[in-house]
Amino acid sequence: MSDELLLEASGLTMRFGGVVAVNGVDFALRHGELRCLIGPNGAGKSTFFKMLSGQLKPSAGDVRLKGKSLVGLPAARIARLGMGIKTQVPSVFDGLSVVEGIRIATDRVLPPHLSRQRTDEVMELIGIAALRDREVARLAHGQRQLVELAMVVAPQPDLILLDEPAAGMTGKEVERLGELVIDLAKIGSVVVVEHDMTFIRRIARTVTVFNQGRVLAEGAADDVLADQRVRDVYLGRDVE
Repeated sequence: MSDELLLEASGLTMRFGGVVAVNGVDFALRHGELRCLIGPNGAGKSTFFKMLSGQLKPSAGDVRLKGKSLVGLPAARIARLGMGIKTQVPSVFDGLSVVEGIRIATDRVLPPHLSRQRTDEVMELIGIAALRDREVARLAHGQRQLVELAMVVAPQPDLILLDEPAAGMTGKEVERLGELVIDLAKIGSVVVVEHDMTFIRRIARTVTVFNQGRVLAEGAADDVLADQRVRDVYLGRDVE
């Protein structure tokens, strides 16, 4: 992992009317880092994720990727700067085959002959080569999740943001996903928002814990997950 910052948020705040969902959060992610964002329901982590990814424009503060501000930029521009985003609900092309859907992602950044090669490489990497000619609409939920992940990875972004990637997957699919996330962090940076603590324990290196719109704890996974304050918020207890 490099010491150079890839993504940086400063004073990030999101207000919905009189409700402050995220309150003045600072955040830094280095090249090659795998970071997990966790916290109880309503803690602000999903809102924070959407501000990082440009899905929400913050009420205050800034988000910078490779030194460039993302605030107010359209999704296509953010993608060109090197960010890939996987949302909670798979965003895939139901009327196409698996290979056709992934080709759309690679065609955006590569000439045709290299796009075909990259598509094959990504299907092998994600483990969906056997599904290449299947219609996406006919796939099971977990398979659709993997197809979307392949579409996100295909353009080789510097940063991959994953919003609850394990949702709705079987135990074996979650195990495979964990291996994939760890592998992806070897070639880029990854931020994961997830409720499944079994999955988090499987992949986590560094963890940021949100509570009431602020960062409650941050650091090495073993230390943070053993923190009594973190245990208390998951049990619904008040923390100072």
